[in-house]
Amino acid sequence: MTDTSRTLVLIPARMASTRLYGKPLMDIAGMPMIVHVLRRAQEAAIGRVAVATDTAEIAAAVRAHGGDVVMTRADHPSGSDRIFEALEMLDPTHRADIVINLQGDFPTIATDNIRDVLGPLDDPVVDIATLAAEIHTEEESLAPSVVKAVGSPVGDRRLRALYFTRATAPWGDGPRYHHIGLYAYRRAALERFVSLPPSPLEQQEKLEQLRALEAGMRIDITIVDHVPRGVDTAADLETARRILAKA
Repeated sequence: MTDTSRTLVLIPARMASTRLYGKPLMDIAGMPMIVHVLRRAQEAAIGRVAVATDTAEIAAAVRAHGGDVVMTRADHPSGSDRIFEALEMLDPTHRADIVINLQGDFPTIATDNIRDVLGPLDDPVVDIATLAAEIHTEEESLAPSVVKAVGSPVGDRRLRALYFTRATAPWGDGPRYHHIGLYAYRRAALERFVSLPPSPLEQQEKLEQLRALEAGMRIDITIVDHVPRGVDTAADLETARRILAKA
């Protein structure tokens, strides 16, 4: 997975977050949050990077910091749909065959973690790759806001995903894993995924990735050491500001 000309890193971003409106443009250590994510993706140096947005203010902020932008429709139900539209616009000749969906609210993500998500796609039977980190506290194990990845080991620091859930799972002694919402898709897998209707378990758990599993697609997981700090609330924003002020 070393041909950077065949990999696109796309960052979906919109203003209408229900819990923290306008968060892509909120200042962290002197830059909008979306620009921090853009910088991490560029530093990973695994392919072309662009922000996919429907908002002129986000596009202007990204361009002001030298980033690429794709303007997409405003009616997408998910970030996956948004990045698929951006992919078709950026690469109509289908040169790119790997697409990374990097959420725009991960300003503290490590560049190594962005690279780590590509590893499982070395195996041609894997459709989608993602990340998880081991859970070490009971609070994380019990919290519905922490999505747990349940899988079977298939190698060193790698799982084949069997399920994702907001429940405390699996039961009993042994590790549990906190899913990290960073995905690398084969282009054909992303195209198939966005063509599928929402699945029953996806709708019940409110977890989009279950649509792929219910359709028989294979998702493999790289185990990393830490969960990046996402920004969903004002408290998360202040935490990210403290972390990046020290960087």
